[in-house]
Amino acid sequence: MLDTTDFDPAHYVLIIKCPDTRGIVAAVSGYLYDNDISIVESNQFNDAMGDMFYVRVVFKQAGSRMPPMAILREGFHPIAHRFSMDWDIYSLSDKPKVLIAVSKFGHCLNELLYRWRSGLLPVDIACVMSNHEDMRSLVEWSGIPYVYLPVTKDNKAEQEAQFLGLIDEHGIDLVVLARYMQILSDELSAKVSGKCINIHHSFLPSFKGAKPYHQAHARGVKIIGATAHYVTSDLDEGPIIEQDVQRVHHGLTPEQLVAIGQDIEARVLARAVTWHAERRVIINGTKTVVFS
Repeated sequence: MLDTTDFDPAHYVLIIKCPDTRGIVAAVSGYLYDNDISIVESNQFNDAMGDMFYVRVVFKQAGSRMPPMAILREGFHPIAHRFSMDWDIYSLSDKPKVLIAVSKFGHCLNELLYRWRSGLLPVDIACVMSNHEDMRSLVEWSGIPYVYLPVTKDNKAEQEAQFLGLIDEHGIDLVVLARYMQILSDELSAKVSGKCINIHHSFLPSFKGAKPYHQAHARGVKIIGATAHYVTSDLDEGPIIEQDVQRVHHGLTPEQLVAIGQDIEARVLARAVTWHAERRVIINGTKTVVFS
């Protein structure tokens, strides 16, 4: 799904969600054409069940008559009003500022850092926060600030306040829970709604609690996987962004299942973060629309 054309500094993306009706695509494409704009990529989806229409258009300047972005936005308002659009325009050169939260398991964090260093993850990682010290050397080696906020049953509210302080201090656009083994409060979950991605094993809710892979091994599962989703106050029930699975067999040990599962978790989370950063994900109630 990675489209390197999206990262040209002159590229913009228009996101639209609105009731489905005739004329939307014609109105949008006509407006862009009239403003000397070239469409680079266009995707749309008609949700027949909800009678909603979703659009993602990547565009760039085609000639000298394209107006400044403020004027382009202003001119689009009548179209947006006509079709009752929930919409926005983003520059794909503006990378979202990300805070990564992690505990003791570093596989997801390491995958994100590798892709970020390689230029494959279009984000600006402002800092990494953890309730343990285990990942400090990896993070600081990457030149990223590491914030240690240990959590106990007595200081959880205080540490969540500091968590929110980091989000405000760094102007964070997206929080990524890269195996952060703390349950966010309803208040914090509400404040990061639509801007916080979590990763968990797909065994939930069948195998909750400690050592889910060991529980799965004891039940003889034949498929394991992982799910990346937006965080809501309903634990592990937020809108799903990406999932992946792999077949396993009776000959594998619990430790081998853990290794396979961690590999799936890392790549699923990385894809979800990438697609969010590329503005490919639109929340549709309890689901998402993800444009390839």
